[in-house]
Amino acid sequence: MSLGFRGLVLSVMVIAFSCTPSVERTDIPMPGESAWDTTSVKLEEAALEDRILGAIVGSAIGDAMGASTEMWYRRDIQAQYGYITDLTTALREKSAEGTWRHNMVAGATTDDTRWKVLLGDYIAQHRGEMGTAQFADFITDYYQQRVEALDRADTRSSTDILDDRVEQLNWIKEWARVTLAYQQGTDAFLEAQHRFYGGEMSCAGMLYTPMLGLVTHSPEAAYRMGVEHALFDLGYARDISGLVAALTNKALQTSDVDSLLAIHQLIDPYAYQDSRLIGRLSVQMLQDAQGMVQAAEDLELVDFTSVKVPQGFPGGPEEWLRQDYLFAELEKRQKAIPFHAGEIWQILVTGLLYGEGDFEKTITFIVNYGRDNDGGQPDDAFA
Repeated sequence: MSLGFRGLVLSVMVIAFSCTPSVERTDIPMPGESAWDTTSVKLEEAALEDRILGAIVGSAIGDAMGASTEMWYRRDIQAQYGYITDLTTALREKSAEGTWRHNMVAGATTDDTRWKVLLGDYIAQHRGEMGTAQFADFITDYYQQRVEALDRADTRSSTDILDDRVEQLNWIKEWARVTLAYQQGTDAFLEAQHRFYGGEMSCAGMLYTPMLGLVTHSPEAAYRMGVEHALFDLGYARDISGLVAALTNKALQTSDVDSLLAIHQLIDPYAYQDSRLIGRLSVQMLQDAQGMVQAAEDLELVDFTSVKVPQGFPGGPEEWLRQDYLFAELEKRQKAIPFHAGEIWQILVTGLLYGEGDFEKTITFIVNYGRDNDGGQPDDAFA
């Protein structure tokens, strides 16, 4: 562009602006804080009670189905059990997070169900006022009760009783380290929080925040309540803890997976999506899962003669190849630890999409994949 032409353009702009009458500035307001309808569908009391019961029982079923193979790899599950579609005997060593007895009968549960029971007590005691401080006090009090139980007469006279109570204390000890520090102040809390379960982004709030989705009035209220109670979580694990609460609340109203998962795009009151460099990882994982499930559907399956379907698999070789494809894709995305919040979230949303709202199909997919496969998940509200 020549200097003369630039000068002409500049002159025209000056004349144009000088001839334009002055007007008042118009501000276009920013959209509201939430795109989500904060009201929920009103269910009849009997229908709501049935769905809440289904969520709690379904959670226990998912926990019990995975208790015998928790942390296993899928090939080991197939070698030992074939394809799991029912409750199996939990032939495993006892542990603080697992079963509290060696080799339990079918139907035994782990810390996933214990956390649901604990949250039920918390909700009953604090229904009028639930928040971070109240939850920290509740966990600390529970820890103190377990400590005091070590000094009872029956504990002093029986080493077996002592072993049982030490197991219970070990289960809550890591969590109480955080809540005790929370009561001491910000610096102590942050130090303890970053140390929780070795400083990894461990699954924490996902264990219990779905219960909060059962007692809140909308998915957004459930999300906020979940995040507020996720004081053990770091980074996007906190977002995931809020999302599973919102999913549970929404699942009380619908079994349509598309409607259920739409909340990821619409509920983000703490603006995770505004992270300029990263965005919202939980949504990215959902989109990745959607791509995996679509790719499984689009597989060109021709020759089934050499396909070895696991014993007990309820479908045919074509369906097994699709599920096996998803298992292989999930294995590519494994984290350093099997109970990493991001890994569990990816398994969950993949299972929901694959199961298309069917509880049994979803839960057997998750259980037979392995890793941390015993969790009671938000899809349990479909039960």
